[in-house]
Amino acid sequence: MHDDQAEPLAHGLKQRHLTMLGLGGVIGAGLFVGSGAGIAVAGPGIVVSYLIAARSRCW
Repeated sequence: MHDDQAEPLAHGLKQRHLTMLGLGGVIGAGLFVGSGAGIAVAGPGIVVSYLIAARSRCW
């Protein structure tokens, strides 16, 4: 690479990056808590039901 064509990489996060990180964290936490409630009711068998539901959508 030539020195006259090199551009330095910028460091830092923009507001949109922080917003997406926040949204992802909230959605992930909600899914985690929601799946915990389902597991508490149905027990470990809920994993089997998820797999069956996912397979029926693919086929």
